[in-house]
Amino acid sequence: MKLVVQVRLMPDAVQASALECTLRRVNEAACWVSGVALEHGVPREYELRKHTYAELKARGLGAQAAQHTIKKVRDAYTALKANIRAGNLGKPSSKRRVKAESKPIMFRREAAQPYDDRCLSWQYDVGTVSIWTTSGRLRGVRFACSTDALKMLREHRKGESDLIQRGSAFYLIATCEVPETPLNENPAGFTGVDLGIVNIATTSSGYRAAGRALNRHRKRQLDLRRKLQAKGTKSAKRLLKKRNRREQRHAANQNHIISKTIVTTAERTGHGLALEALTGIRDRVRHRKDQRTKLHAWSFHQLGRFIAYKAKKVGMPLVYVDPAYTSQQCSECGHIDRRNRIDQATFACRSCGTVMNADDNASHNIRRKGETVWIAGRESRVPAPT
Repeated sequence: MKLVVQVRLMPDAVQASALECTLRRVNEAACWVSGVALEHGVPREYELRKHTYAELKARGLGAQAAQHTIKKVRDAYTALKANIRAGNLGKPSSKRRVKAESKPIMFRREAAQPYDDRCLSWQYDVGTVSIWTTSGRLRGVRFACSTDALKMLREHRKGESDLIQRGSAFYLIATCEVPETPLNENPAGFTGVDLGIVNIATTSSGYRAAGRALNRHRKRQLDLRRKLQAKGTKSAKRLLKKRNRREQRHAANQNHIISKTIVTTAERTGHGLALEALTGIRDRVRHRKDQRTKLHAWSFHQLGRFIAYKAKKVGMPLVYVDPAYTSQQCSECGHIDRRNRIDQATFACRSCGTVMNADDNASHNIRRKGETVWIAGRESRVPAPT
């Protein structure tokens, strides 16, 4: 399985200037290649190379950097085409789709640039890298990362690494090929995981990750952004830029903690995991205007991805179940009624009288559905011999 490791580069002033100039130069070149691609009907990579390679070399890009720049542009158009085909940019006549199809894709000045082993080499023992720039090869650029990250780089790094800039800091995102653990074909059971806003995650094994602190953090960040945007001064804009991505990083860190706890607990008990298939929930669910911010601030897709790759890493079975009626059905008797859900926190069955926390009830329903899905997927459909 593929994982990525992020390391921070620690360049001196001269090295930092060269890295910044390189990213600016290659992304300006990528914008030019994008315009050529649109002009020629977005041809295949080989044909696009014939139209652009000589000019990229004349602009000071090395052979490998020119190849990667062309490939980066072609991959961007492939992603755009996939989004259009999936309907993510609206109907054919929508303004958003027309704009996306009629204008060339543009790249930010600090957008990521891929490097392969010809352009980038690692010296793990001394903690440095040697990297190509438009000013020449930079040797001895120091990098910093955790001990675990360094170990993964040593043992599993393979393929390309992306150079990115965030503010004044530079990072390398390295791809690692980690061998997969064999799947546990006979789990002792399944743990259901219910996702929500008040409680980010509730499991049928008793773990509950409360969302109160994260929701308070998001509200503080939203209020501060509104104040700074209303003020509109240079210092306010500077502070807004400084705080960029802070909420996103905080939410990602919380999701890593929650997903690790869920997977570790299930692994210790020999269980598999059952999650709700929440794809498209933002399009299906309707909320009042004052509730839409909370809905669209959900990071459940990210949490689900974190749980999925951590489970795959340890060979844990993971199944997705239909979320229909998991909050309305009694986990004891199976009775379904909208009125069973008294409020956000309380579930009271109108048939058997069972009273419990609503999220706990939903997690038990998800667990039961997960076991059914796993058994159904493994049962033989071949008729028994007569």
